[in-house]
Amino acid sequence: MNIKSSRELVEEATKSIETLDSEVVKDLVEKNEINLIDIRDIRELWNEGTIENSKHIPRGMLEFWLDPESSYFKSNKVENIKKMVLFCALGFRSALATKSLVDMGFKNVAHVEGGFDALKKSGLKVVTKEKK
Repeated sequence: MNIKSSRELVEEATKSIETLDSEVVKDLVEKNEINLIDIRDIRELWNEGTIENSKHIPRGMLEFWLDPESSYFKSNKVENIKKMVLFCALGFRSALATKSLVDMGFKNVAHVEGGFDALKKSGLKVVTKEKK
């Protein structure tokens, strides 16, 4: 069986999506110009925290929560006028997720190179996520 590796999928995705450096994202967050979206699993948020004022949309639900025709649609998740910038732990899942949103027709979407780790290093505030 000849399948593409996850690395190949990520490499292909990054060729057709916008990737932002964490310092650029920090500046955009501070100016309140983007919707910063954490797509990591909820357990990652509980264990490691998340970036202050980011929204959580788990990777497994991203397309469904943002599709107005889906029964899972969440109309309050993002402000349509702002660019959506996705991040995961290191930038691999967010690259694939960003590609998926581009394939859906979203135009104003990007992901963070280096993910949560890079955002923390840029100095953005990390807050704890309470278990419900």
